[in-house]
Amino acid sequence: MRFNKHAWLPAALPGLLTGIAAGPASAADMNVKVEIPRLNVAEYHRPYVAIWVERPDQSVAANLAVWYDTKLKDNEGTKWLKDMRQWWRKSGREQQMPLDGVSGATRPVGEHSLSFSDGKAPLGKLPAGKYQLVVEAAREVGGRELVKVPFEWPPKSAQNQKVKGEHELGTITLDLKP
Repeated sequence: MRFNKHAWLPAALPGLLTGIAAGPASAADMNVKVEIPRLNVAEYHRPYVAIWVERPDQSVAANLAVWYDTKLKDNEGTKWLKDMRQWWRKSGREQQMPLDGVSGATRPVGEHSLSFSDGKAPLGKLPAGKYQLVVEAAREVGGRELVKVPFEWPPKSAQNQKVKGEHELGTITLDLKP
């Protein structure tokens, strides 16, 4: 008797095709919008802004963005990062700037969008649980502000949350998609 090594194929084919049609499980997405408001002040400077994900114990789970003056000679802009006090104490002082894929130049007045995917830098692979999106801004000859938006990861359904800052930050929007 001759053995047919492909005899199992007709019986297994429906299951294989179902697996292919279903495709890989998609990763969750996090979309963040940060509004930098127009301020009516005599001397305006763009704010330094740090955006990160914080665990319930307030430790940093992921640095998502750090906007600072990258054009000053001799990397002088890093000198003022410590003015974002919460971020600096929790994570900033341990970082070597610039952070690849995280740091960049300050942003002008307006709304700025950022997108992150589960499993990809800088968000990485967050374990399931409760977190806070934290946005901190500090401005030369200006003030400081910290805004927190609580969320659960991974999201079970699409979510949209908005929190309004009072002076240095406008509306912070967090959109989560499973």
